[in-house]
Amino acid sequence: MNYTLHQLRVFQKVVDCRSITKAAESLNMTQPAVSIQLKNLQEQFDIPITELLGRQLQITDFGMELYQIVSKILEDVDFIDYKTKQYKGLLAGKLKIASVSTGKYVLPFYLKGFIDANEGVDVDIDVTNRRAVILSLEKNEVDYAMINVLPEHIELKEELLMSNRLYLVGDRNGNFDLDLNTLPLIHREEGSGTRLIMQRFFDLNKYNPKYRFQLRSNEAVKQAVIAGLGYSLLPLVSIKNELENEQIKIIKKEGFPIDSHWRLVYLKNKRLSPVAKAFLDYIQDNKVNIVEKYFSWMKQY
Repeated sequence: MNYTLHQLRVFQKVVDCRSITKAAESLNMTQPAVSIQLKNLQEQFDIPITELLGRQLQITDFGMELYQIVSKILEDVDFIDYKTKQYKGLLAGKLKIASVSTGKYVLPFYLKGFIDANEGVDVDIDVTNRRAVILSLEKNEVDYAMINVLPEHIELKEELLMSNRLYLVGDRNGNFDLDLNTLPLIHREEGSGTRLIMQRFFDLNKYNPKYRFQLRSNEAVKQAVIAGLGYSLLPLVSIKNELENEQIKIIKKEGFPIDSHWRLVYLKNKRLSPVAKAFLDYIQDNKVNIVEKYFSWMKQY
């Protein structure tokens, strides 16, 4: 057997993503390069580890067993690296964070200073839908999760990061005098934090807007609004460029914006690793300065 650690890491990422294309994006590799590494690994075994069914990449039963072994091997390899750095007096380890999709507009700015100061720390971020984020918390698969609506069935501790204001928006040529009860609304999928906040507001105020589209990502909602397909509630932090380019305009209506908060949350009884504890300390000491440095532009709206 002559497989390399690089081949094993590529295989692990392909299994995690269930896609060569997505694995390539995550690894900052080209799709052909990932395919070559996967092919070279496959040549070490007489039994298939993956197969194509139509256009869908499937992991065989043997491939899944191999994946479990590979994950343990790579975890041990990383542990060796972290231990080496720790003996040099460096903070070292992996920080695992799950974030709802709109958190990608916020989380990097809270990580930057911490990562710059701690070169021995690796960060594993899973940006996904709210249901998957909550599940990762329940299964204790992550150190922290970044969300804006707390689940009711899990005991959590939280660190408030910053305001998450939701504005009613339309395209630059839209009718800004529409009644909210006749508003053709573009909204996120069931279970999304933005959808939950929006629905609570409409229910509380007895509005009954006309739902036109349901889309699974904030980016898709923005593009639909820009195209003039309807109106939506979007976090201010996610539409900075579109506002500056006048592709989207804020609709001034009573009750808007709707205020919520970005939260870094973790299980109430979780024992934080040294890296996770150091990150929490960093956030508590620097969150006010981070908001002022990177998000002061929000004050003009």
